[in-house]
Amino acid sequence: MTGLASPSQIRMSFLRWAIVAVPLIVLLGSLSGGIGGSAGESSWYAALQKPALVPPGWVFAVAWTILYALMGLALAMILNARGAYGRPAALTLFGIQLALNLAWSPLFFGAHRIQAAFWLILAIFFFALLTTLAFGRIRKWAAWAMVPYLAWLCFAAVLNWQIMQLNPGGTAPGVVEYQLS
Repeated sequence: MTGLASPSQIRMSFLRWAIVAVPLIVLLGSLSGGIGGSAGESSWYAALQKPALVPPGWVFAVAWTILYALMGLALAMILNARGAYGRPAALTLFGIQLALNLAWSPLFFGAHRIQAAFWLILAIFFFALLTTLAFGRIRKWAAWAMVPYLAWLCFAAVLNWQIMQLNPGGTAPGVVEYQLS
């Protein structure tokens, strides 16, 4: 026995990683949306002026589920690349961008911090881009699986920016928010 894995063993290893990573990333994304209060449940969000570019609410749920699944697949590819040069750095970058991503919904929908959420989404994009580049050095398909996420982040940043412009101060026109001191 040479100690090298056969192609079928490598595929099975990837499948094991994918069976764990995909549902975990989708679950974390769902929990973040739930903690933050998704757009469909938020009276604050409903009262905001929104640009014509905003799609129906169901589009966000479908898009994010697909994007989180693709992120999970990309992660599984990198987790499966044991011994690959740059793997620890790529996994660290993935963790950073995911943590930032999971903070966005609570910041935007929960804390009603539109401007802070905009700056956060720029940071998410920066770390997601670094992650994609690092993944590409290890597994090109892992990088390609991240590309729709990068595109969606650009779209989400434009929406966030336009909502920020339409709602100065982070509140809907005519709505007074009371904060406990």
